[in-house]
Amino acid sequence: MTTFLVRRLTATVGLLIVISFVTFCLFQFGPADPAAAACGQECTPERVAEARVALGMDKPFLTQYFSYMSGLFDSRTVGAPGAQTLCDWPCLGKSFQTNEDVTTIIERALPYTLSVAVGAVVLWTVAGVTLGTLAALRKGKTTDKLIVGAASVGVSLPIPVTGLLLLLVFVSTLDVLPFTTNAITSPFGPEGFDGWFLNYLLPWVALAVLFSAQYIRVTRSNMLETLGEDFMRTARSKGLSRTKTVVRHGARAGLTPVVTMLGLDIGLLLGGAVLTEQIFSVPGVGFTAVHAAQMGDLPVTMAITMLAAFFIIVANVVVDAVYAVIDPRVRAA
Repeated sequence: MTTFLVRRLTATVGLLIVISFVTFCLFQFGPADPAAAACGQECTPERVAEARVALGMDKPFLTQYFSYMSGLFDSRTVGAPGAQTLCDWPCLGKSFQTNEDVTTIIERALPYTLSVAVGAVVLWTVAGVTLGTLAALRKGKTTDKLIVGAASVGVSLPIPVTGLLLLLVFVSTLDVLPFTTNAITSPFGPEGFDGWFLNYLLPWVALAVLFSAQYIRVTRSNMLETLGEDFMRTARSKGLSRTKTVVRHGARAGLTPVVTMLGLDIGLLLGGAVLTEQIFSVPGVGFTAVHAAQMGDLPVTMAITMLAAFFIIVANVVVDAVYAVIDPRVRAA
């Protein structure tokens, strides 16, 4: 297991370096000029040239890249010559738009994304696995048909449709839930758990409608396959009840693919639920990433891209490690 983790962590570092290099290339050689975007719409060519010097974009490409990456290991100076400031480790640069430390921007946005992710993951996992298992156990019956039908509808509804419909019904029409406010970032704040729960309930439901539908279908399919295995019939023949057979033996084998989905989905969600945060005006990582990309803010976009990649890669490593625990047939090489 130790060898496996060391190998995967080494690969993680390599992947992050590749992703950072590709993202840096896209901004450097893309059609948009970050210096012009930072300078403004009415900026003269002379001012754009000054902005390029201030942002350090007048230097060779590789010099800029290695200077940026050095901030991941130690503090560095940023800014125009004569007006440089120290950027403390970990230095992800300063925003081209606000001159604010990128680390500070991410620290401010991440609690919102975590709040959205935590509740949504719990909601869609519980609903998806429970309903999917129930549908498998009631195969061909009315309960199974209703669950499968609802899952087909849910997986066909994109987040913009679900989110706007929820806002229309529960906020604008019925007025039973509040608009999402930027003031609440934690269940431990002055608003308490109830305020936090109600504030993020609609984003959770919007995500859960889409994701739980996928989990229902995958859980049902794998549980049906597992229920037909020889070891399940052997367990029943030894006198175990159907409930104990399903819980003790079927769930561990049948839900292994669900663990893969869950790990990847959590990584993607922590990297920024872009559409959900845009619709519900949650200033999380996804919301910040969209704004930074539109404004050509390279340091912010670079940092969020690497953060999203880190979450996804780590989620893959965790999933591989969990496999060996939940399924004895799987062994880490």
